[in-house]
Amino acid sequence: VTEQMTLRGTLKGGDGWVTQIATTPQGGDMILSASRDKTRGGWKLTRDETNYGIPQRALRGHSHFVSGGGISSDGQFALSGWGGGTLRLWDLTTGGGTRRFVGHTKDVLSVAFSSDNRQIVSGGGDKTIKLWNTLGGGGYTVQDGGDSEWVSCVRFSPGGGNPIIVSCGWDKLVKVWNLANWGGKTNHIGHTGYLRGGTVSPDGSLCASGGGDGGGMLWDLNEGKHLWGGDGGDVINALCFRGGRYWLCAATGPSRGGWDLEGKIIVDELKQEVISTSSKAGGPQCTSLAWPPDPPPLSPQTLFAGYTDNLVRVWQVTIGTR
Repeated sequence: VTEQMTLRGTLKGGDGWVTQIATTPQGGDMILSASRDKTRGGWKLTRDETNYGIPQRALRGHSHFVSGGGISSDGQFALSGWGGGTLRLWDLTTGGGTRRFVGHTKDVLSVAFSSDNRQIVSGGGDKTIKLWNTLGGGGYTVQDGGDSEWVSCVRFSPGGGNPIIVSCGWDKLVKVWNLANWGGKTNHIGHTGYLRGGTVSPDGSLCASGGGDGGGMLWDLNEGKHLWGGDGGDVINALCFRGGRYWLCAATGPSRGGWDLEGKIIVDELKQEVISTSSKAGGPQCTSLAWPPDPPPLSPQTLFAGYTDNLVRVWQVTIGTR
């Protein structure tokens, strides 16, 4: 007997590729998707198999495709980064934009809230990483781009006691920035290709990274060392940890392939499970992932995956036999 992933339904993500999915950190009762159709779509989750989510008001106002986003821990605000080099903060109650953060000179590729919602981090095609005050102002440059490449992913560590930012990008490095001493940085070296995805475990102790070399890698953020590196395979588009468990999910695949979640590979020495996509010619490619925190008692664990066919697919953990 083992846990398996079963498809439970789909959510229409917009009229373009789903580029990012975000969930509310506490409760996991809402998800937002970013899309190449210049909008962010949202759903209030019912967990009813016949209608898994109720569409909410779309967040409109971007003049370029939306490439990144997040939801505040209280579920009140959403964040989006887009191709115009600007970040926008949205009030999810009204659906209106409340603030714009201007400072990047090229596309914003990734954004994230801090665990206390007081700060925002962003990275982009101008090779910079910027730190913002959520209430407005800021724009402190963590990385000036002088000796770097595109920044494709930025994340805060979930734990407030360890103020760090993790970034990765086209320079093949995973960088850990210590905000306590404003400039302390650790470079994790090992990848041989550009990086697209990075994620930090819910307890803030681990980081996973992946991209063009097809090899997912795991890093110990407390000890600053490499723990494990997967064999090279398909390009990794996104990564996420399962809340409450040391499970890691990877969205993988070359541009020629189509992808669907099929199986799981157990990494015994790390006691964690890796769930990856598998190719099916002509099908959609998985581009983004989100695994909400542990649900309420008696509610199923679910994984949300965004695809190039403009859909968000809902996968549920079920008990079965291998």
